[in-house]
Amino acid sequence: MKKTCDRLITIFRREMRIFAHRPLFLFTMIVAPVLCVVFFTTLMSDGLPTKLPAGLVDEDDTHITHIVTRILGSMEETDLVTRYPSFTEARRAMQRGEIYGFFYIPKGLTEDAIANRQPRLSFYTNETYFVPGTLLMKDLRYVCELSGLALTRETLYGKGLTEKQAMGILQAIVIETHPLNNPYLDYSVYLNNILLPGILILLVMLCTTYTIGLEWKRGTQRELYSLSGCSSTVALVGKLLPQTVLFSLMFIFYDVYFYKFLMFPCNSGIGAMMLLGIVTVLAAQAFGVFLFGAFIGQMRLSMCLCSLWGILSFSLAGFTYPVPAMDGLLQKLSWLFPLRHYYLIYVNQALDGYSVLYVWPSVVALLVFLLLPCTVLWRYRAAFLKYKYKR
Repeated sequence: MKKTCDRLITIFRREMRIFAHRPLFLFTMIVAPVLCVVFFTTLMSDGLPTKLPAGLVDEDDTHITHIVTRILGSMEETDLVTRYPSFTEARRAMQRGEIYGFFYIPKGLTEDAIANRQPRLSFYTNETYFVPGTLLMKDLRYVCELSGLALTRETLYGKGLTEKQAMGILQAIVIETHPLNNPYLDYSVYLNNILLPGILILLVMLCTTYTIGLEWKRGTQRELYSLSGCSSTVALVGKLLPQTVLFSLMFIFYDVYFYKFLMFPCNSGIGAMMLLGIVTVLAAQAFGVFLFGAFIGQMRLSMCLCSLWGILSFSLAGFTYPVPAMDGLLQKLSWLFPLRHYYLIYVNQALDGYSVLYVWPSVVALLVFLLLPCTVLWRYRAAFLKYKYKR
């Protein structure tokens, strides 16, 4: 046991010397994750995109339409940057990308409303830009509904109804909405808690395959094998241990920054999220070791597969599109991505604060990832002695 620890320490020191001579490693493990967290959290610091540029076409130009315009201008996510004299000019401005949508008030709207001829308000949004287009559509639709209700209310007042009676007709049922676990509908809480761990998992897998493959590329694999006492397990553990420590510290930094500094919801306690982060790092490393072991000597192919797996995980994790709504084959494939299990456990622990027993399949799946290297250790034993780097 003492000899094994000494060998691990020797390989650990060897790796730190390699890191010192190759700043790219430290950039990938420390600088890049920190830059990502600063970039994404500042990008979404307001929670939701606000003051999205929109236009207005008011062909009626009456007192009523001015009220509608003021209501539209008071919306938090809408910024009426320009009034256009015609529908055609507003459409061209949206096609040029100057605005994300525009509100169209046709001529004669006030007259038709007074005569109960059901005039139409129109709005157009550019759904090529999905997020701003959707947010603007919500605001413009809300303004349309408020305008119609305001005109109906004035009609009821004219017929002698009190405010309470009029509101009872306009809104017979009062609707209460309670968004659970993210009551402010903060995009930063929704996206950063998964985007940044997903990026970190991708970096972990790439660094794992690259550093292992570097031994064969430099022709030093036999030296590493000798330092490990001819043990593939000791060689891999010692080589990856510095990365495990640094990437785990990055996950801990994320948790402290999210849940202590930015005050994101964390109903399970920060300790549970730190433990989840460390296990996820180990699972991603184990997956990288497995891929390189399956394609011994082919570092480029292993790194390409890690990149593909990391990018696909953003689509199949379930935080952008629900997995149960996917095709049956994709639902089964989602189990092969560590980010999917991280996401399910994060929702269960940090957002819901439930017992981890409710997500035990994902916990087991992450632990199964840790066992993947055992299936290719026999290939590493042969590779350390026989295989050469394939360009």
